[in-house]
Amino acid sequence: MNAERQKTVAFAVCGSFCTLGAAVPQAARLAAEGWRVLPVMSFAAAGTDTRFGSAAGWKARLAAAAGHEVLDTLTAVEPLGPQKLADALVIAPCTGATLARLAAGLSDTPVTLAAKSLLRVGCPVVVAVSTNDGLSGSGENMARLMQRKGYYFVPYGQDDPQNKPHSLKADLELVSETLSQALDGRQIQPVLLQRPLSPH
Repeated sequence: MNAERQKTVAFAVCGSFCTLGAAVPQAARLAAEGWRVLPVMSFAAAGTDTRFGSAAGWKARLAAAAGHEVLDTLTAVEPLGPQKLADALVIAPCTGATLARLAAGLSDTPVTLAAKSLLRVGCPVVVAVSTNDGLSGSGENMARLMQRKGYYFVPYGQDDPQNKPHSLKADLELVSETLSQALDGRQIQPVLLQRPLSPH
């Protein structure tokens, strides 16, 4: 980063539980690159135990990666924009449910309210999709967000074309570069990856 002051990014995770293992290290990477990282969890991510791990376990891992306590309530994230507590928001992973809420303008979860809070003051929102219906039900919501000012997509592709032909996943290794370009008002290119991503 070339900023004179330390920049802050809100790093949000949603309930694509199979992707959390790859997403949480990206929060640590941003911190290592000099960002102050404010971790955010959706209600689903913060409250659901799955075969991929317990909610409490993921919360602890995200907090450790970011070096900051997790924000997982509406009241905790609402001040992010008005009080200029963050310069950008990264949503990684962003599920189909969150895409639908963002496209509809809903702000009823910590992640979607964080997006609304930062968009209102002109801060970018970086979206790293992870959804089994990206080429079906969620496709229209992705297209709607791509047309809106302030949204930037981490490059994505099909993660399992043979077994899950509608599934899309972002390349989380490109989160940092996507964020850097988004702060300059540019969408990283190419958006569509020409290679299959690992399904895990």
